[in-house]
Amino acid sequence: MAHAEQSMRHISERIAAAARRAGRDPSEIRLVAVSKTFAADAIEPVLRAGHRHFGENRVQEAQGKWPGLREKYPDLKLHLIGPLQTNKVRDAVALFDAIHSIDRDKLAAELGKEMARQGRRLSSFVQVNTGEEPQKAGVAPATAADFVDRCRKVHGLGIDGLMCLPPAEEDPRPHFEMLRHLAGGLGLPFLSMGMSGDFEVAIAEGATHVRIGSAIFGARG
Repeated sequence: MAHAEQSMRHISERIAAAARRAGRDPSEIRLVAVSKTFAADAIEPVLRAGHRHFGENRVQEAQGKWPGLREKYPDLKLHLIGPLQTNKVRDAVALFDAIHSIDRDKLAAELGKEMARQGRRLSSFVQVNTGEEPQKAGVAPATAADFVDRCRKVHGLGIDGLMCLPPAEEDPRPHFEMLRHLAGGLGLPFLSMGMSGDFEVAIAEGATHVRIGSAIFGARG
């Protein structure tokens, strides 16, 4: 299990170096360790080493392992980075601290209502489909500003940032640039972008949250 702790330290060093190259303060960048598909016993060494921000793709999977870990580490923060179905909103709001994948009005409306009902304010990101890929979730770049506006004014949902997943076969930099310009125009402070293979490019383009899994935990089964 020492492997994950060692990998975490190595990734943290690379994040700090990428930030310095970009003239940024490394403390501005949040490392979200993507623990999806990994069991609690694989995650706990990373918690013991002091890391507190973790990303999961599915509500149900997260419910199976995080309540027990949270009892031991009450200051941990959970980020939902995968798609969220409206019928899972109540469970998601109860369990997570941030949602990175808000991409439609029905979901935004349910989240706004449920956060009010539970008295919780989750950090909220709108997912933008920068490559306009038909198979991928996210709002089109051209409609992102209107959607963020509706989230705030119609659905009562505070939006803190934008998230993207660039097309796998393309240079990610133009996608990260696009997201940064969109967020800047909307006055949003957070950018969730960059994964194991491209997080240094994302940091150069202004990422505040990088979502790294395989480079920390190893290949998924």
